[in-house]
Amino acid sequence: MSWLTDPFSLEFVQRALLGGVLVAVLCAVAGTWVIVRGMAFLGEALAHGMLPGVALATVLGFPVLLGAAASAVVMSLGIGVLQRRARLSYDTSIGLLFVGMLALGVIVISHAGSFATDATAILFGDILAIGTDDLLVLGIAVAAGIAAAALAHRSLVALAVDERVSRVLHLRPRLAQTVLVGLVTLAVVASYQAVGSLLVVGLLVAPAVAARQWTERIPTTMALAAVIGALAVAVGLLVSWHAATAAGATIAATAILAAGVLWGLRAVLDAAPRRRPVLDPLPS
Repeated sequence: MSWLTDPFSLEFVQRALLGGVLVAVLCAVAGTWVIVRGMAFLGEALAHGMLPGVALATVLGFPVLLGAAASAVVMSLGIGVLQRRARLSYDTSIGLLFVGMLALGVIVISHAGSFATDATAILFGDILAIGTDDLLVLGIAVAAGIAAAALAHRSLVALAVDERVSRVLHLRPRLAQTVLVGLVTLAVVASYQAVGSLLVVGLLVAPAVAARQWTERIPTTMALAAVIGALAVAVGLLVSWHAATAAGATIAATAILAAGVLWGLRAVLDAAPRRRPVLDPLPS
């Protein structure tokens, strides 16, 4: 069993595992609402929307996480402005800003001479480089995400059912939508260090999709998605260690594979004929 335990005997792998589990918990909380509300495109757009902020922070020597957060917040606010002022649909607003921010990030990178290694880390992450400070930031992000989801739970449920119902019940649907976008932004920015901007959607969406096949209640879905995500992190790290593959990409691929397997298993169980109880013959 040394092949199973040897990688996790190293401190940097232990930090990677702990950091990945924290990311899995945070992404499970935000990802469940993303699936319920059908907003997976928002997570993808925010993941790419961080690129100009990260690139500028790297070039100017500022903290990368600060640049990612600033860029994601600008994009989140921009989506709301385009929706309200320009009267564009939600998908259209996201699509415009998604392309614009991605293009801006590529422009910044193209003007920085020695950016190849940094760009790779931005796109695909470096979970094995997670340090103690990163774990602290992730811990705070997880606590903030869980607290926000718990406080806004009723409003988010009402918004998921019907925005008009939410308005009638005075549950402030616009505020609930803002909280949801904030949750996704928090998850994407905090997860960037672990799996990068291109792969963060894998942990944000795949575990929640898998969990949704087996449970209906929101809290249960979040808990199961967190477990699936944490297992994907552990298995992904183990596979990447022995197969010499990129850790972040392997974790994301493992999460997506788990979602596919669990979805297929659920489909097989639902399609299997159910045995009817054998009834005793009626007495003559």
